[in-house]
Amino acid sequence: MSRVPGYMALVLVFAFAEMIAHSETAPDRWIRPWAAQPAYWQYEGKPVLLLGGSRDDNLFQIPDLSDQLDELVEAGGNFIRNTMSARQDGGFEVYPFKRLPDGRYDLGQWNDAYWNRFERCLSLCEARAIIVQIEVWDRFDYSQQHWKKSPWRPANNVNYTSAESGLANLYPEPAWRDKQPFFHTVPGMPRYVHQLDVVRSVQERLVAKMLSYSLRHGNILYCMNNETSTPPAWGVYWIQFIQKAAKQRNVTVYTTDMFDDGYQPWRSEKCRYALDHPERYTFLDISQINSRSFNEDHWKRLLWFMKEARITPRPVNHVKIYSDGETSWGSGTPVDGVERFWRNLLGGAAACRFHRPGGGIGLNDTAKACIAAVRRVERFVKFWDVLPMGNLLREREDDEAYLAAKPGEAYILFFTNGGSVGLDLGDHPGSYAVHWVNVSTGKAAGITQIESDGVASISAPAPGPWVAAIIRP
Repeated sequence: MSRVPGYMALVLVFAFAEMIAHSETAPDRWIRPWAAQPAYWQYEGKPVLLLGGSRDDNLFQIPDLSDQLDELVEAGGNFIRNTMSARQDGGFEVYPFKRLPDGRYDLGQWNDAYWNRFERCLSLCEARAIIVQIEVWDRFDYSQQHWKKSPWRPANNVNYTSAESGLANLYPEPAWRDKQPFFHTVPGMPRYVHQLDVVRSVQERLVAKMLSYSLRHGNILYCMNNETSTPPAWGVYWIQFIQKAAKQRNVTVYTTDMFDDGYQPWRSEKCRYALDHPERYTFLDISQINSRSFNEDHWKRLLWFMKEARITPRPVNHVKIYSDGETSWGSGTPVDGVERFWRNLLGGAAACRFHRPGGGIGLNDTAKACIAAVRRVERFVKFWDVLPMGNLLREREDDEAYLAAKPGEAYILFFTNGGSVGLDLGDHPGSYAVHWVNVSTGKAAGITQIESDGVASISAPAPGPWVAAIIRP
């Protein structure tokens, strides 16, 4: 007989009661879509562009968290990804459940170290005005080698057997195949069996515990999964669970999911579902568009998605930009990562973050230079004041340059690797100042002038990535 459901239900009631007891109205200074332009975020009452990078994903677990956050802020960053993962990659991670003397786990008891780390991360980030995008579930934690160590594995806990839970002790297939019924515990899902109710009760208790901390903070966004290939019903269940808990606490939260097939958004039924249900997906994360696509193709896919997203405007985040080296699944090189970062911003992204090393460049010097370059451009032009307008470029080669503009007032022009293009000013003739920023260093690189009543020729100062903020003097 299972030793979970009754006890878990009681603890779940207490967890929600604790949240209600601390209920308060979310102040206007909390993270939310900007009232003036809901495709961007506002925080502390002001519009804000979210930029980030870090050396790990489950950042709350790293021992030198404060140093990593300070490094991010010094570079101009304000955005991290935080998976609720305890994957044993670095040797310092701990699980959320208590480990017993015999080595097994009790899913009915907490490991305080895990939750203290989590609360500390949220507080440190809030003190630094850093926005935390939480990912509740990461499919890679529940298959292959990671599953063998997991407290959820029947052989590793004292709460249920394989027969009682519907979970096997081995899941050797890659996570993307979606063979793990851990992600089908919701009745009606393809792999659901009634034994999985035991597992879902523990899942609910875990998420309620997470919310007992996170709903106290105003710098949190919620993504249900890391690049899931599970049907949307799984993520929707947790979106509604989190939204209900927030409503009981009288706060508003912003929720989404990240789909594995987002790299081809026009073919993705999951992306279509998210676009069509803004009441559940109150912001969007299209991180997977930053893999498997390159150069002009990446830009076209991005613009397709952004056009669809503008039908019901919501922030579009990229919590992962891949770029650590060529792989069979199309992560691309650091050069590709830099280009994707800038194309995303010019396309209207509300948040961009370089993926951790192994998949991205993390917070290395290149990433920090990119972030610094964006902040320098913002001194002259805000990204929310311009729209993609590649039609104004003349004599442009494929993937040479990208443009966002508010014609006659401001333009942001990005060169991928030097070059020269024409900028059509025919409808808005006059003089403009061109403020150059070296993307490789993040530093200003001088000011030039253009004056035209037609097409003005603009050349990058040298090879390499460059960005120009072009404004009327």
